Amino acid sequence: MTFKNRIAFYYLAAAASIIAVVFTIIYFIVSTTVYSNLDSSLVYEANKHIKDVIVKSDSLYFKAEAITEEREHKEAEVIPFFLQLVTPDGKVMGKSINLKEQILLFRKDKTNMECFNSTLSEKAIRQIQIPIIKNGEKTGYLLTAVSLEGTILVVKNLRTVLFVLFPIVLVLLFFVTRYLAGKSIKPIMSITETTNRITQNNLNERIEPPEIKDELFTLTKSINELLDRIQKAFEREKQFTNDASHELRTPLSVIKGTLEVLVRKPRKEEEYKEKINYCISEIDNMSIRVDQLLLLARFDKNNIQLRKQKLPAISLIDNAVTRHRKLIEDKNIRITIEDKNKADIYTDPYYADMILENIVSNALKYSYENGSVKIKVISKNNKVIIEVIDYGRGISESDIENVFNPFYRSDALKNKNITGSGLGLSIVKKAAEVLDVEVKLYNHSDNGVKAEIIF
Repeated sequence: MTFKNRIAFYYLAAAASIIAVVFTIIYFIVSTTVYSNLDSSLVYEANKHIKDVIVKSDSLYFKAEAITEEREHKEAEVIPFFLQLVTPDGKVMGKSINLKEQILLFRKDKTNMECFNSTLSEKAIRQIQIPIIKNGEKTGYLLTAVSLEGTILVVKNLRTVLFVLFPIVLVLLFFVTRYLAGKSIKPIMSITETTNRITQNNLNERIEPPEIKDELFTLTKSINELLDRIQKAFEREKQFTNDASHELRTPLSVIKGTLEVLVRKPRKEEEYKEKINYCISEIDNMSIRVDQLLLLARFDKNNIQLRKQKLPAISLIDNAVTRHRKLIEDKNIRITIEDKNKADIYTDPYYADMILENIVSNALKYSYENGSVKIKVISKNNKVIIEVIDYGRGISESDIENVFNPFYRSDALKNKNITGSGLGLSIVKKAAEVLDVEVKLYNHSDNGVKAEIIF
């Protein structure tokens, strides 16, 4: 059974139960109302004619005009109320003309003025027996009856109509519900069709959410968010594959070429050591680049659990500077650190250190020998800003927006003597997104670059 038919069937089962209960209630209400009205008419008719009964000695009879003047007691076709007088033992003492040769059945067990069903010439009637009291004694009973045929016919027709309507309503309800269910699950069909079209090479397509923000809207939104995560994962995997291929091909070729040169002819020990050490340095560089590539590939802001804590800004700067002590000594660079307010930063130390280390590393690498790098900590508008200012080669204005892209190096040919893979600022950008930190680069008037890290 299809989902659409299952929905229609479940609605139908629930509706059938409710309709059955409603029809049953309608039947009993109508039936009770009809009998109640009939009983009211009987009681009224009996009470009206009890005054017309004359008791004389042991005889009971009607006033002549009370029976003869009312057409309803002469003809069976006109509102057939039947009247009959009987003694306490059931002997008939008088009756209305419309009874003709027939008599009403007197029941001694129904003398408490209750209405009950009986028969007259094998036809159903409704009857009541009212005692006639004289001088505190029962001298007889007034039997009043009315035809029950019309009432039975009404109740029977109602029952027949309800029984016929029940299956018809259910069948109509099934098709209507099935149609409405089809319209209701139309967004699900759209979801299915769209997801069937989506492949590894076609992850850009998204499901159009329904206009009404209901459960299907939430489902569509969740699926689209899942597709976003899958697409990002594929893009990271593809980027890592491309980056690794791009970065590893050249050093592997260099290592291969160097080793091939070594095996062509015997060489001096010093030459072997030189070439082997060169290959080792290339392998070390490859290892660093692989680590950087893996770090970039793993960056996913939604899946990273931050461990934020309050840290002195000066401690982050000291750690970053200390790691590059050898480079600072080799180039004889003067480092100036300024932190007047002793500012604290509430952040994750791992990612904050990653940002600062790469920024400081770039400032040192692109500074001239015997140059200087100034690091300032500024507290402003409830934010802490770390400025790293170098007085080196600077960045072309056209390159500033591109330096955060993987493998992009400003003036690569001019700065080919400066080692690097072009991944440092890409890592800075990713880490900044994770921490919700802003990083800006400027060329300043004294030549060189000013980097701002805004926490």
